[in-house]
Amino acid sequence: MIKQLGISGKRLGRKVKQQLLKDQRVWISVSIVAAGLISLRLMGLLQFGEWEAFDQFFRLRPPQLVDERILIVGIEEGDIQRLGSWPIPDRNMAELIEKISSLQPRAIGLDIYRDLPVQPGHTEWLKAAQTTTNLVGIEQLGNKNSPGVAAPPVLQQEERVGFNNVVIDPDGKVRRNLLYWHINNKPRTSFALKLAFRYLQAEGIKSQSAKDGSGYLQLGKARFDRFQPNDGGYVRADAGGYQILANFQGPAGSFRTVSMAQMLSGEVPPEWVRDRIVLIGSTAESLKDFFFFPYSTGLFISGAKPISGVELQANFISQILNASQGKTVLFQVLPESLEALWIFLWSWLGGIVIWRSNSVKLSIVLIFFATFALFIISYLAFLAGWWLPFFPPMLGLLGSATIITALVAHLKEELKRSKEFLQNLIDAIPDPIFVKDKEHRWIVLNQAYSKFLGYPLEILLEKSDFDFFPNHEAYNFWQQDELVFQSGDATENEEQFTNSQGITHHIATKRSLHKDPAGNIFLVGIIRDITERKQLEEHLKRTADELARYNTELKVSEDRLRYLAYHDTLTGLPNRKLFYERLSQSIEWASQNHHLVALLFLDLDGFKLINDTKGHDIGDLLLQTVAERLKRCLRSSDTVSRLGGDEFTVILPGIPSLNDIARVADKILTTINQPFVLQGHKIYISTSIGISVYPLNGEDIETLIKNADAAMYSAKELGKNNYNFF
Repeated sequence: MIKQLGISGKRLGRKVKQQLLKDQRVWISVSIVAAGLISLRLMGLLQFGEWEAFDQFFRLRPPQLVDERILIVGIEEGDIQRLGSWPIPDRNMAELIEKISSLQPRAIGLDIYRDLPVQPGHTEWLKAAQTTTNLVGIEQLGNKNSPGVAAPPVLQQEERVGFNNVVIDPDGKVRRNLLYWHINNKPRTSFALKLAFRYLQAEGIKSQSAKDGSGYLQLGKARFDRFQPNDGGYVRADAGGYQILANFQGPAGSFRTVSMAQMLSGEVPPEWVRDRIVLIGSTAESLKDFFFFPYSTGLFISGAKPISGVELQANFISQILNASQGKTVLFQVLPESLEALWIFLWSWLGGIVIWRSNSVKLSIVLIFFATFALFIISYLAFLAGWWLPFFPPMLGLLGSATIITALVAHLKEELKRSKEFLQNLIDAIPDPIFVKDKEHRWIVLNQAYSKFLGYPLEILLEKSDFDFFPNHEAYNFWQQDELVFQSGDATENEEQFTNSQGITHHIATKRSLHKDPAGNIFLVGIIRDITERKQLEEHLKRTADELARYNTELKVSEDRLRYLAYHDTLTGLPNRKLFYERLSQSIEWASQNHHLVALLFLDLDGFKLINDTKGHDIGDLLLQTVAERLKRCLRSSDTVSRLGGDEFTVILPGIPSLNDIARVADKILTTINQPFVLQGHKIYISTSIGISVYPLNGEDIETLIKNADAAMYSAKELGKNNYNFF
């Protein structure tokens, strides 16, 4: 029995050895592919593809619930237009902070730079900042490219400041959350982490070092492992400071957002603010405080949808809170050795599937399902909080499949069949694709490129751009290709492309370098025709310019008509219609706030004589000068109106007492009694003033006007050049 088992074991060993020898070329080819991809991965040439796959997983993730712990108060275009200036004056900012503070939020984050006073109202701002103890401001730490922006001094003194610097990847997107930074060996805390600390303290969660002695930050149930230069899809990334991989809540608009006007007008439900984190920041497109992040869609950045800076900070805060409270996990990555093994396994799978299959169609189906399985596994791992490499293993799977297909074709003398198979794969891609060698010659083209240019493939191969394009276009293509060859970095840029019929297209071209298992470097370019988009953009721009011009003209006309409707054409003072409106508003305000409103009726003494003796031109000029003197001697809140002829009215809203009214009347008499020098004529004139007071002399407009008029006539009867209370 033992002898038989020994014989069976020897036979099995010989069979395995024979199989290994038979598959030796497959193992070598697969190892070359895997090694090449691992090398490309370590060189950073696959970063962009891996980042795009990671971003795609975010966009495929089921929608997350709105994080009700955070409310964004956005400074919208309407808010800026209403206030009429940017930055927002300190008085308005103080009013906003006091309004939010009255609703008892747990923390208020001001994601707007306030390093310099913005008058008016700086005193109010200082008071609001000092008394709002849960207010946290921002600063921008300086670097070699920027001097930074200082924190508000009033908040810096109490260490209620966090930096809002963000880490932007080479493709222009934000994927990392920067928690700490050290300057002169002194740690600085990020704006998001500072606010998260304040929120979590009320939950009984405090920051501490991890118990394993690693020195990493521990908050509640989460240990925030520090980002390393080669984590995930990164290669030799800048890991300065204390960074973590960001886990975003959702696309732009995933947080409750209200405008500044809505908050000040009381339209925001108090429960949205109470015990929440309230972030104040700009959301107006004109301020350009926007960033690209994984949910920004589009193959090229020009078509991506950015997120406002304040909502980006909300995402950072939400991630910290979720992780600390055990609602989500922080992203984890494989060690580099396991990543290499992962790439090798999928490369081996791609090679063995083709090697063991006898049918080209079956091979395509199996490779498709293997690629799909890789995608599903990576996606499910992503949902569980793991960033597994997707792009390099996918290239390994497809690359091994391609290499082994060529090997099989060579071994079976079916090279023609192999070329047709590869050509079909390339032609299945709808976008034009070209591959060039270091001499800038086309070595591979798909049918889409041939059709786009308008020449047969056999004419194009082994040729260069200078053989078919105008010199300026060919030279531009050569420069862009050479830039990629020299730097090794992938590029995306827009160009012009003239086909064989002389039609010029606008194109977007993405170029990147790749290396085959033999070590040959070649450039791969993918072209997308964006002519229609460019034409549409130009049309929209022209339409927008025309609409803006029409709107400007309409607004000027409206403003002019409104001014004429409410103002006296001679003096520019409010006319009878605007006088009635202002008096009605003053009475309504005084009624609500229990204040006095004084109505003064003025009639010039002896104006008719001057008008008859000096002429109407002098009379008109006198009325205009009287109007100017009246405006200069009164408060900006007072209203001077001309009812007609030489009759003027003055509305004094919120006047404290009758003595104050009398002082104003004396000031008016003194001002009018000063001589007028008009076109060489020295003219003396006085005025009689009748005064009625709301609510002492009436509670409606008509009564006040009638009583003031009566008091004015009494003043004239008493000798003119004086005033008389009703």
